[in-house]
Amino acid sequence: MVESSVVLILFGSFLVLLLLGAPISVSLGVSALASFLYLGENPIKFVQIAFTSVGSFPLMALPAFILAGALMEAAGISKRLVDLAESFAGPFTGGMSAATVMACMFFGAISGSGPATTAAVGMLMIPAMIDRGYGKGYASAITASSGGLGVVIPPSIPMVIFGISAIGLMAPPEAVAEHGQFQSVSIPKLFIAGFFPGLVLSCGLLTMNYFMCKKQGYKGTTDGWSGANILTMLRKGTWSVLAPIVILGGIYSGLFTPTESAIVAIFYTLFIGFFVHRELKIKDVLRSLETTTWLTGRVLLILFTATVFGRLLVENQIPAIVASSMLELTSNIYLIWALIIFFLLFVGMFMETLAAILILTPVLLPVAYSLGIDPVHFGIVVVCCLSIGFQTPPLGENLFIASGVSGTSIEEISVRALPFALTSVTAVFIIAFVPEITLFLPRLLGY
Repeated sequence: MVESSVVLILFGSFLVLLLLGAPISVSLGVSALASFLYLGENPIKFVQIAFTSVGSFPLMALPAFILAGALMEAAGISKRLVDLAESFAGPFTGGMSAATVMACMFFGAISGSGPATTAAVGMLMIPAMIDRGYGKGYASAITASSGGLGVVIPPSIPMVIFGISAIGLMAPPEAVAEHGQFQSVSIPKLFIAGFFPGLVLSCGLLTMNYFMCKKQGYKGTTDGWSGANILTMLRKGTWSVLAPIVILGGIYSGLFTPTESAIVAIFYTLFIGFFVHRELKIKDVLRSLETTTWLTGRVLLILFTATVFGRLLVENQIPAIVASSMLELTSNIYLIWALIIFFLLFVGMFMETLAAILILTPVLLPVAYSLGIDPVHFGIVVVCCLSIGFQTPPLGENLFIASGVSGTSIEEISVRALPFALTSVTAVFIIAFVPEITLFLPRLLGY
């Protein structure tokens, strides 16, 4: 009886506050505190759990990757990646928009953030596409849709958060007895596992872009491919292309941890910006630090409150109840995958990605264990599903950024982005139903 009352207070107050328009961190914090007071717990425990939640070493990567992404835009690295991607597009139908997808892949391999990728690439590519005759709505939609690749292509901030959430959740003994020992979750393993799923999503977007551009009549350049131009852009962008190679190569080779790689990325960018490109100024560094401070503070507030919220869920056996309810409904793994994916897509439309991961991982991961689903595979599917939330209203952060850059209404961009969202959903189902897409590379590299 007490457990059901706590759940009612926890979720009831959370939903009421959300409907009243309270920020998600306030909604999570107030509902968790109300539940603590109802249970007669000392409120100091609330603070202790919140403090412990930010004490993990991997979490240091969060502000470092945000700062690295902001500095790379100021240092001219993102501009050179975009120019390089554009030189490969040539006369290809929809070449400029295909270059946008490729540029988002490149920048995603540096920033780890969907909105940061959309902003960095959109500022350069949306005006360029409009100049080439693309509709404003279409140019904005393909950029907003491709920006979601920023959190799937490693390194990825949501993968860091999932890793932190999942590391402390052990597989239930009954699941181990039925399916055998599960592999452990680690952030380098998640990064490696995200590589091929990121390519599957990218190929889906490129395919849909080709057909959409063919229908709309968006042609490539009339000059054809220029080997000299490609070589020039490769020469100019050498240091920019090396950035993701240095970052990911260091992680995969074991030279440094994901946290250390974020620091390496910052120093690499500062060196390139000041001494090679010579485009980075002290005022740019200060502006990047300001952006990082604001974004990190916002994320950490959500992390504080979501950790306490998640702890209450686990202590009141909510994950076990959800797992048993889903298993009673059906034991077909494909149907349960479909239920989980549609649920995550729905949540991604209304809730910030990091908050959704922190709240839902303790609830859904035990369901995955019960079905024998690999936790790394599950984590990648969760991140892929929630990445689609960046391009779907009402929350759709990428839509707002693309709208701000192009001056196009959110409604028009949302309609234009719908085919890309459906393509991404299809790609997520392929990734979920074919585990080898995710697990082949980690296994090959000995993880």
